[in-house]
Amino acid sequence: MAGNTREAGATVSRRVLSLLAAFDEDHRRLGLTELARRADLPLSTVHRLVGELVDFGALVRTPVGDYVLGRRMWDLGLLAPVQTGLREAASPHLHDLFAATGATVHLAVRDGLEVLYVDRLRGSTSVPIVSTIGSRLPLHTTGVGKVLLAHAPPEVRDAALGSLTAVTAYTITQPGLLRRQLARARREGWASTAEEMSPGACSVAVPVLQRDGVVAALGVVVPDLRRDRPRLVAGLDVAARGIERALRHLPAVAAPDS
Repeated sequence: MAGNTREAGATVSRRVLSLLAAFDEDHRRLGLTELARRADLPLSTVHRLVGELVDFGALVRTPVGDYVLGRRMWDLGLLAPVQTGLREAASPHLHDLFAATGATVHLAVRDGLEVLYVDRLRGSTSVPIVSTIGSRLPLHTTGVGKVLLAHAPPEVRDAALGSLTAVTAYTITQPGLLRRQLARARREGWASTAEEMSPGACSVAVPVLQRDGVVAALGVVVPDLRRDRPRLVAGLDVAARGIERALRHLPAVAAPDS
């Protein structure tokens, strides 16, 4: 009944957006019934809207009868400023960093209380990697996330510090400890993690600036930081400065609201 009440008052655009939002990292393929459940819409409405989305190219029906996001969504996503500006400006420097370190390289931005991965080059070392391009993770669990959180507005930091959840046994969930780490990240210009997102994976990251504001974070993931951290930070700094030079000639990357 509650779902029908919400559906009756929702606009067509809201229903379509609810359907598209039903897909996420853990739900890449959905049948009609699961789509209806996750979008909180009647099955009849979902059946009609899905047909229109397939015609548009936003969804694709697989041979087994479920649905995946279509190429049209990817094409539209590439038009977003964070893709066309930041990602293109950063690409050659990510490849240089990848060639120099052999590590998995990440470029990320903040999206609310999450870190959004804009680009990734997968390293050859056997390190557990959770992130993919377009995926989101809690800010406090990753190196790039800590960098972005360190330079976020105070109200964002307070909100994040008030909702720290453990992903592994090593995730920092003590607000005082994380606040000290963030202060150090602002002071020293880098942040790191030690198995806080995935067992066996450590990360270190630095900020990327545009017009005196932090617009992104650049990081690497490796099995261990105890020996190579200074070298990795130096390489990250060189790549970040290169990205910043490229960004000088581009419009400002839009900052998230909160």
